[in-house]
Amino acid sequence: KMTQQMRDLQLAQARKPPGPSSPNAAKRLYRNLSGKFRVNYTSFDEGSLAGRGEKEKLRKSYLFQSNAALFEAVELQDLDRVQELLKQYSPEELDLNTPNSEGLLPLDIAIMTNNAPIARALLQAGGKESPHFVSLESRSLHLSTLVREAEQRVNELMAQVVNEAPNTDCSEKEKQLKAWEWRYRLYKRMKAGFEHARVPDAPTNVHLSVASSSSVQVTFWEPLSVNSAVVTKYKVEWSCSPTFSPCLGEAVIDKLKNLHFTIRGLVSGTAYYVQVSAYNMKGWGPPQASVPPFAIPSNWREYDGRAPRRRGQAEALDHLLGQVKTVHQHCVCHEPCKNQPQSRKHSVSKSLKHLFHPGSKFLKTLKRGLYLTAIFYKDDNILVTHEDQIPVVEIDDTYSCLLMQDFLWFTKVSCMWDEILWLRQCVTVSQSSCSCILQTRFKMLLAISQMQGLLGIQDLGQVFFEPVKDKQGNILIVTLKEVKTNQTFESVRWVPICKLQTSRKSVSSPEEPTALDTLLISIQDKLAYHQRSSHALSPGLYLGYLKLCSAVDQIRVLVPERLPNILCHVKIRSNPNISREEWEWLQKMASVEEPIPAEPEAETSQNHLFQELQVAIKELMTLVNIPLQEAKDFRLYSQEVLDFGGQVSFLLLLPPSDDVCTAPGQNNPYTPRSGFLTLPLQIFELGEER
Repeated sequence: KMTQQMRDLQLAQARKPPGPSSPNAAKRLYRNLSGKFRVNYTSFDEGSLAGRGEKEKLRKSYLFQSNAALFEAVELQDLDRVQELLKQYSPEELDLNTPNSEGLLPLDIAIMTNNAPIARALLQAGGKESPHFVSLESRSLHLSTLVREAEQRVNELMAQVVNEAPNTDCSEKEKQLKAWEWRYRLYKRMKAGFEHARVPDAPTNVHLSVASSSSVQVTFWEPLSVNSAVVTKYKVEWSCSPTFSPCLGEAVIDKLKNLHFTIRGLVSGTAYYVQVSAYNMKGWGPPQASVPPFAIPSNWREYDGRAPRRRGQAEALDHLLGQVKTVHQHCVCHEPCKNQPQSRKHSVSKSLKHLFHPGSKFLKTLKRGLYLTAIFYKDDNILVTHEDQIPVVEIDDTYSCLLMQDFLWFTKVSCMWDEILWLRQCVTVSQSSCSCILQTRFKMLLAISQMQGLLGIQDLGQVFFEPVKDKQGNILIVTLKEVKTNQTFESVRWVPICKLQTSRKSVSSPEEPTALDTLLISIQDKLAYHQRSSHALSPGLYLGYLKLCSAVDQIRVLVPERLPNILCHVKIRSNPNISREEWEWLQKMASVEEPIPAEPEAETSQNHLFQELQVAIKELMTLVNIPLQEAKDFRLYSQEVLDFGGQVSFLLLLPPSDDVCTAPGQNNPYTPRSGFLTLPLQIFELGEER
């Protein structure tokens, strides 16, 4: 069969121009082609093509050349070129797992020449070994055949070159001879690499942890020695017996970007043993048992049978809101607004056209009062009115001192942008005789409706955590929203932020800037805050630090600027689950009198958590600028694990009870370094919900 393949190859070569005469020639070939590879075939003038069929032929031609270039790059051990091709083309376009005429895949060549960097790059891109090598004998026979037939071809060409007189054909024969001599050496090197290789050693750092009440997770590292052959896959086995007899299941991992595996569908409360082994072209190596040797699927809630804190709360709130709406459905305040939905739909259909209508009610200047401004941004551009102004509407021209409670109420309303009309209708009935607070809040609803109507957009975004004020008595409530879609709005005017900042003519002095000037000066900081506050933590278990400070009308919480929607924190580990055994140990640690409890037994999950906590506490104390010796008086919050969506969980580190919240005028000797800010507690809670 192999002989026939080589004959077919020779016939194919006779019909097409000869291949590269040497490694250098091959390198020049695919590097010369690389300029063509970088050209997108769809960028050609379609008028020069004879139609879709011609374009498809051209596309296939480029993809065929890219596949050939990948083989050349692997054979020449050009890592940079391999990475470039893998980045430029998908595995399907490269035909990454389609054997060439010799029955080899790019990964086969990389493995058998023991080129670990290229092999890893191919593996991460989804490269596979040839399915033809079902056994060691078949691989050995295949390589021997390639070497023998390449040697035979070299001898034939050498005889032809020696016996024939010098001419053009002889020159071509010499080129073919050099190419086949180089290929003969390549096959011999591959055969020697295969013969000298041995099965890999066992994987290292095989760690087992409890992932949930029905699953465990195993993580591991590569073997210290792969015995001259790249590891291409791993096998995870699990059993209820330490002898693995019987073995309950196994899984083969051939995607090697992340060396971990979660075993699901297990029985809670049952001990499971896990071992991992590595594979290379010579076969499976010895298995390595995990540390700890077994794990019992469980969750910390099983310690006292506690139900999730928020179970059913969202449904209960929705039900309560529905009941309130039902009660107000027949209220007299709704009579004038029965036809409102149609006019609202008409307003929305105009999209953002009102921004540029001369009769719009956006303000250009402020006159001592309370105002609302909406900032919509996309990349480095910001949405402005037809007069190149940030959209601003008036809330109350007699309101010169924004009470914190009114501002916090406004931030809660921002969670119900779509319900503003309904809220207005509910407040209208008692508006004439209500208190000043209710009057102000009704005006806030009116301003929100006005902004929504003028913009034609319901969702005004997230409220910035503090209003912008000036010495003239102006107060700006700022909302921020990033426009991520590629939707094009008719007549929308997007202006670069830098241009808006430089073109605005300020009417205030640098010593006493107006609220609008202050907003423009600090707009990049506000946009950065908005973007960072929407970032999510990667899955894992974290150690958080709770620090509060109080003022006359509010309590504020310390948060990092880089992630202001979460407490100051460091990551403990990637597994967010706390097992029952770990939680039981934490409860014992919290109840002892000594500041440092006895270290748990070695090779247990509790011991591993103990070591992880020691590292995390040191890192967290350094982060918040607290001397490590002060941490001896700190304590872990032992009432519960804070769970955020099942993928992120927190253990809280608390200062001594007298220092959790700093009172006004109280000295705090350990002030965090730069990179932190304090948010009003209610703003922080809303940000955490987002």
